[in-house]
Amino acid sequence: MTVASEILKRNSSQIMENWESLVKKEIPASNISSDLALRNQLPNVLEDIADIIDLYDEFSELEKNKKYEAILKNSYDHGRHRATTSHYTLQQILKEYVIFHKVLTETLVKNKVYTKKVGNTLKYTLETAMLTSATSFSDSLQEMREKLIGTLAHDIRNPISAAYFALDVINSSDDKERIESLKTMGLRSLKKSLDLVEGLLDAISVKAGEGITLNFSEIDLVREIRWVYKEASEIYNNEINFECKEKEIIGIFDGTALRRVVENLVANAVKYGSRNSKIAMMIENAVDEVVIKVHNIGKPINKSSQSEIFEFLNRGSKSQNSELAGWGMGLTLVKSVALAHGGKVTLESNKEQGTTFSIILKKNFNQPGKVRTELNYSPN
Repeated sequence: MTVASEILKRNSSQIMENWESLVKKEIPASNISSDLALRNQLPNVLEDIADIIDLYDEFSELEKNKKYEAILKNSYDHGRHRATTSHYTLQQILKEYVIFHKVLTETLVKNKVYTKKVGNTLKYTLETAMLTSATSFSDSLQEMREKLIGTLAHDIRNPISAAYFALDVINSSDDKERIESLKTMGLRSLKKSLDLVEGLLDAISVKAGEGITLNFSEIDLVREIRWVYKEASEIYNNEINFECKEKEIIGIFDGTALRRVVENLVANAVKYGSRNSKIAMMIENAVDEVVIKVHNIGKPINKSSQSEIFEFLNRGSKSQNSELAGWGMGLTLVKSVALAHGGKVTLESNKEQGTTFSIILKKNFNQPGKVRTELNYSPN
């Protein structure tokens, strides 16, 4: 068994190259990923298998060892990664492991170290890894659907409440200008609710690597964000400032998605900032891009958590980091929307200057029309 283990470790690079070549031929979705992303946790799974073959003759001893726990973790992470990779399916993940088994077996046979005992151990460990990855993949997709639906459902409450308020306070004795103002407010809020309901229906059918659907059109970004500012000023007790030197900024954007993104950041600024502290909303204009910033004063986000905070699936279904536990999927959607606009989201947070989220957007990155966003995976 030790010799077989050494063969696998010595030939690990060639094994992964052979596996990758076959996977790219037989699994179309694999061609979307870079070589490093495609391999993901499988080199670690290979190392775990080699160690298991080296250490154990009996399956009854296998589950007591940390190496067995390691292969469970690595195959679990592999499944979660595939859930954020576009066009992957459960069948394709299982096929990846079938190909992996084939390449490992061929390597052992070629080096004349394949025995019944080695084959049984290899089969058992790979079946365990396969089952773990498949379960993780399915659970991750379900988790994404639930979080997307939950986030959208939560966001629908505000415009419905605003519409209800507008209709409730209209009085027949009010002057015409007030009635028209409340009517406009109610219709605008109901229109926003309908847009969110459409997104809610899209979330039910989300597949691997997919987020929400965006609808791009030529709009004035300043008008959209100013509306968020006015609404937030009415909802929250905090003083909210809005800064923008431009009267209008025209570009190809999804106005509904960007309003939701900024609303999310303002809500977080209220939730995690110092009580009743000032919140600043800013728009900075450049030739080809625009930056939206939301700033608050309060407890800073730990430096070690700042990159992880945008990666919903990286954190697992139950985050071990208590600082991140309350952020849900909101910031993952913020990142997805920014990327879909050809931009990115950045975070600066320290005790002296407070916390600033910046959303950088390209003005004309997209053509008008609908686009499904992607949930990107960043290896830890």
